[in-house]
Amino acid sequence: MKRTRISPDLQGFPSEFHPLLERSAVFDSSCSQAAQVFLLESGGGFYLKSAPTGALETEAAMTRYFHEKGLGAEVLCYLSEERDWLLTRRIPGEDCVFPKYLEDPKRLCDTLAPLLRQLHDTDFTGCPVPDRCKTYRATAERNHLAGRYDLGLFPGGWGFSSPEEAWQEVQENGKYLKADTLLHGDYCLPNILLDDWNFSGFIDLDSGGVGDRHIDLFWGVWTLFFNLKTNAYYDRFLDAYGRDRVEMEMLRTVAAFEVFG
Repeated sequence: MKRTRISPDLQGFPSEFHPLLERSAVFDSSCSQAAQVFLLESGGGFYLKSAPTGALETEAAMTRYFHEKGLGAEVLCYLSEERDWLLTRRIPGEDCVFPKYLEDPKRLCDTLAPLLRQLHDTDFTGCPVPDRCKTYRATAERNHLAGRYDLGLFPGGWGFSSPEEAWQEVQENGKYLKADTLLHGDYCLPNILLDDWNFSGFIDLDSGGVGDRHIDLFWGVWTLFFNLKTNAYYDRFLDAYGRDRVEMEMLRTVAAFEVFG
């Protein structure tokens, strides 16, 4: 996770955060254009995230829910004004793109797969997003109609030769997605924190909720392919997760959805 020391202009932040900003070393830790993320090094550390109005509402709710289960950061404040602001307490450790973890890919794979199985076995009573499949289908439909798609995300046999081929897969098998499992929704290495190989917590939970386990499984094997630059850990990950809970055709269906994700 990159960190660049900055001197923040307090006028660009809500007054509620000024005392904390004034006593903290502040680092820009943003990794996308969709949101700004600041690390505030004071009292154990905090993360302050900013995005367009309404963009962090679901993330705030899901982060609170995961924290209640011992799986995520503590939410200290969520504000929705001219922009959204989310303040969370820092989780110990580093994300899984930290060199220590990437340098031991077998151990990393064997750590993340059982961790995902444990998440999927977690009771989801009271989850604030009770049917992620509904929004998942709606997003694919919207992007398909708008002509927005990406055929270049996927390794090996999940590649689709055209958006039409991917959309046919969505239409034929998308109805079989089940909202029966607690999901992270974006189960990728930068969103999983370990402290010396011990699980610390999940971050970036805006795509989480109750949905189909194959969404997380897809991203689990994809992130190892993408971050390790090899598809060598595909079978190892699924074996470590447990093949008894994997339907290979549903992984391809999720890949088709993600063409329009």
